[in-house]
Amino acid sequence: MSKSVQKRHDASASFSSPMELLFITLGGAILGLVARYSLSHRENHGVALVPSIGAAVAAIVWVALTWAGLKWDGGWIWVISLVVTAVVVGIVDRVIGSSRERADIARFNALRTPSAAN
Repeated sequence: MSKSVQKRHDASASFSSPMELLFITLGGAILGLVARYSLSHRENHGVALVPSIGAAVAAIVWVALTWAGLKWDGGWIWVISLVVTAVVVGIVDRVIGSSRERADIARFNALRTPSAAN
């Protein structure tokens, strides 16, 4: 193998392939869908919000872990990325849902009072 081919091979081995990034992003979106339909408060936020957050978190964690030196073809990068994504979407679903519910109740009570009509 020539030196230039070896350099390109070594350089490409240290970076993640776009396909793996696509797969982990899809996995994050799927985890977001699972969180959306299995946790409470789904009526308090949009259909695509939690899956979108799951996809973004999975991609960001994946890239951060590759920058930290984990190999993209190893198992730990997949496990860490998906577990962190599952935890984040679970927390985000609960936080956004409960805060939206509190805001809706407060707004409803404010609109119910006679002074709100003025």
